[in-house]
Amino acid sequence: MRKQLACVAVLAVCLGAGLASADPFSDLAALPTFYADATMKTMKPMAGFRTAWFALSKHDRVKMTKACNDPAMRKPHAQFCANVLALGEAN
Repeated sequence: MRKQLACVAVLAVCLGAGLASADPFSDLAALPTFYADATMKTMKPMAGFRTAWFALSKHDRVKMTKACNDPAMRKPHAQFCANVLALGEAN
């Protein structure tokens, strides 16, 4: 019984740590809508980006804005975050 409890506890900690450190840029299904190509290398023009941005839920927009305010998250997604922060005030 103790062994099962220990395994469940370890599993819960691992799952919790994975969720806490998840990259918010990778867990949004709508993220590809911001890009003009399937490889997600070319951003849509600002008009298309704005349409995709406001199609997101308020919760997802807040989540992305918070992530883009973090310099560590913003650096690898510089162009995306520049657009997010420009539109972030328009929430």
